[in-house]
Amino acid sequence: MAALTALGIMRAPAAAPVLPQGVVPLCQAMAGRVDAIDGAGPVFLRSWDAPAGSGPHPDPALAGAAFAYDNALALRALIACGRSDAAARIATAFADAVLSEDPRQAAADRGRVRNAYRAGAQTESPPPPNGWWDAAAGRWVEDPYQTGTATGNAAWVGLALLAVVERRADAAFSADLRRQALDAARRIGGWVIDQTADDAGPGGYTGGVDGAGAGLRRIGWKSTEHHADLVALFTRLKTADPNTARWGAAADRARRFLDRMWQAGSDHFPTGTLPDGATLNTATSGLDAQLWPLLLQGAPVAWRSAWAWAGDAHGVDGGFDFNDDRDGVWIEGTAQAALVAGHLGQTGEAQRLLDLVLGEVSPGGWLWATRKPSITTGLAIGPDSVIDDFRYHRWPHLGATAWAVLAATGVNPFAPSR
Repeated sequence: MAALTALGIMRAPAAAPVLPQGVVPLCQAMAGRVDAIDGAGPVFLRSWDAPAGSGPHPDPALAGAAFAYDNALALRALIACGRSDAAARIATAFADAVLSEDPRQAAADRGRVRNAYRAGAQTESPPPPNGWWDAAAGRWVEDPYQTGTATGNAAWVGLALLAVVERRADAAFSADLRRQALDAARRIGGWVIDQTADDAGPGGYTGGVDGAGAGLRRIGWKSTEHHADLVALFTRLKTADPNTARWGAAADRARRFLDRMWQAGSDHFPTGTLPDGATLNTATSGLDAQLWPLLLQGAPVAWRSAWAWAGDAHGVDGGFDFNDDRDGVWIEGTAQAALVAGHLGQTGEAQRLLDLVLGEVSPGGWLWATRKPSITTGLAIGPDSVIDDFRYHRWPHLGATAWAVLAATGVNPFAPSR
């Protein structure tokens, strides 16, 4: 790790970026976690620290969980930090997860990305899904959400791998790794098209699958946020793989869904559809559904009014909540808002929001997920949940940390990495 100057700015070799002072500790925390894993082989980072520090989380479902979405964000953030060597270790793990044959998956599902893997050095191929020993039950347990695949999470992994492909002059990314990353991104995109495309209602793509093997179930609802991810993924695949015609058509399908979701009369995006894939879900609001479409290349100017709508519906205590009950600040979402504000040219607001999130560093270096002990999202953990039991807690979170780095460095994760 490069030393800090007297000004607190991290300077590395000439090709490395000069980082804003406030983001240096976050870069050090992420890169330090990778460096602490011996060797130079593939790794995944733990998503959640213990509530009081940097040790493993006491919840066995989270103690060793490396969520794919968080690690995809960390990969892109490490590139922004000037630590492509650390990013390459995560990219190698993702490429192996996608390209290696997994005997637990049916042929039609080969190539899908699980929502979570086991954190740490990846010594098995493909990387195993996360799980834990339940001493009371005397058996190994795996969570169906973690072994499943959310369409948006898969898209984020594809986007992170394409960032590796796009950095042709980055010595940390060998030609072989870039080739594998492109092959894996192609396979992810193909899985989304082949397994989740659906013509019901507004069309687009369903939410993915829950579980694995004999317990695998298809998810019927469709997400606005997922479709923003997919527009970015398929658009960049079209550039990286111009000889494959399906990427342009896939991007158009995802974009049509967003166009149909846009509520011009009230200037916002609903979260998506109900499980029938057709009926609009108006029960709750999602911050990412308002913000992420604004980061897309060619987004209509009219969509920018969703920024003001998000402020009214999600703004709380100087930051942003996940949903519109405004029961507390969601640090990850507030970092997303800081990036979007900067993208929209509101530099003062971007800095104010960034200052807020950079004040939420936990003892272990990750940002806290929330300011309050917990906040609601209005969402269910899985298809068996009958209540909105998915909550964010005041636990240190890799995803929030990575989003803060992206916001501080002005990196749009939907745009190509140059």
